[in-house]
Amino acid sequence: MSEMIKETKLQKALAAVGRGAVYIVMSLFALMTLYPIFWLIMNSFKTTREFQVSQLAFPRAPTLQNYVEAWKMGDFGLLFPNSVLYTLGATAGIIFLSLMAGFAFAKLKSRATKLIYNSFVIGILLTTQTLMIPLFLEVNLLGLYNTRLAVLLVYIGAGLPIGIYLATEYIKAIPSAVVESARIDGAGFFTIFLKIIVPMSVPVATTLAMLNITGLWNEFALINILVSKTELKSLPLGIYKFSGSLSTDYGKQFAALTIGMVPMLVFYMIFRKQITKGVAAGAIKG
Repeated sequence: MSEMIKETKLQKALAAVGRGAVYIVMSLFALMTLYPIFWLIMNSFKTTREFQVSQLAFPRAPTLQNYVEAWKMGDFGLLFPNSVLYTLGATAGIIFLSLMAGFAFAKLKSRATKLIYNSFVIGILLTTQTLMIPLFLEVNLLGLYNTRLAVLLVYIGAGLPIGIYLATEYIKAIPSAVVESARIDGAGFFTIFLKIIVPMSVPVATTLAMLNITGLWNEFALINILVSKTELKSLPLGIYKFSGSLSTDYGKQFAALTIGMVPMLVFYMIFRKQITKGVAAGAIKG
């Protein structure tokens, strides 16, 4: 009996050690992730001279002047609303069209379904670099260069391959009997899509929103070839200004980077529970 008690205590002790090791490793990873963000924000309140003297110390006289000047010099007053429009508009388009196409590919079978589906999914293999010249020529040919519509269309098109793939695989798991019973009750396909498929696809829609919002907010390469007018550019292009003649003005450079980063941090802090639930549910369902 005493041996069993000792063995139980040993098992509990080993389990506690294992949990402690896991917590230590996770804490180290969290520290490695958070410290660069903290370092960037901390140094954004320093003058360039103070940063050059001491890069790791806390600012002796914190100043908001870097943010004021970075906002003006980067034209962020114009670019910030553009980034919001491009990010939210393209994300909404990607989610809606991906769910619609996923519903068709998963539940409305025809001879052409497989061919069309594969033609979409193959887009996952294409890199941004391979598409830049064709997209630039096509946008010019259509007369859409220097328009917000061109940016939105290109962003939506770029996000559809992975979006359609995830949506199709998720909707396949929804019982076909649900669609068939709705058809028997006289519902049309569009009604079924809006009232049945969309509500049941919230987890995968959340996953797509998370992937696209973070990606589109920071997108630089495509919009750089689609627009040249300042009033049509996005935040990353404004931040890019600080890598040229202002590359040694570290205070303003760090302030500009922080301005571009903070909205994504706020987005995650507000929607972290929904993001976690959506990703987990999407992974389990898929």
